[in-house]
Amino acid sequence: MSAKVAVVAGGGGALGHATTAALAASGLTVVAVDRTEHALRDLPDAVRIASEVGPPDVLVNTIGTFRPADLATTTPELLRLMIDVNLGTALWLSQAVAPHMQQQGSGAIVHVAARPGIEPSGGMAAYAASKAALVHLTRILDVELRPHGIRVNAVAPQLLDSAANRATLPHEAMAHATAPEAIAGVIAFLVSDAAAPVSGAILPAYGA
Repeated sequence: MSAKVAVVAGGGGALGHATTAALAASGLTVVAVDRTEHALRDLPDAVRIASEVGPPDVLVNTIGTFRPADLATTTPELLRLMIDVNLGTALWLSQAVAPHMQQQGSGAIVHVAARPGIEPSGGMAAYAASKAALVHLTRILDVELRPHGIRVNAVAPQLLDSAANRATLPHEAMAHATAPEAIAGVIAFLVSDAAAPVSGAILPAYGA
């Protein structure tokens, strides 16, 4: 791979862990970022947590949050949380890395959307709306950044097979969940040279 430095935001989560490992295995120098320091302790030794390794060639944003609530039970606080975390983080992270990528004339950004952001789904009004906004933001970023050699894409899982989801969701719901490692493989492809023609794509990764 021609890219050398990758930043994985949300590196302490299940998908962040898997993505960090996948990118490190592909030969990238990976900087893992997470608000919870202890969540980063079991990452591979080669992963950089806080050090100067040069400007980023790759940004992967795995940060997100979910709260179920239908139209009637959605509160202003819930909507604000979903927008701030699921949309705002993507915008501010992209804004932070874009100048460095523009200066070098290349870069790859991948955000993690979700199926409810593409296909309407009941019972999660604020979450689905925030992910739909992220989908559109990804396309806007593509329009603005592609002329500078920066590719912006998103992957859209349906349900991750994570410890947190297994603890809160019924067994039948988890039967078709997708392993974080599988999604991480898709992300690793999207930031690789093999995906050089791909930009502005929202890639469904719904699983079986």
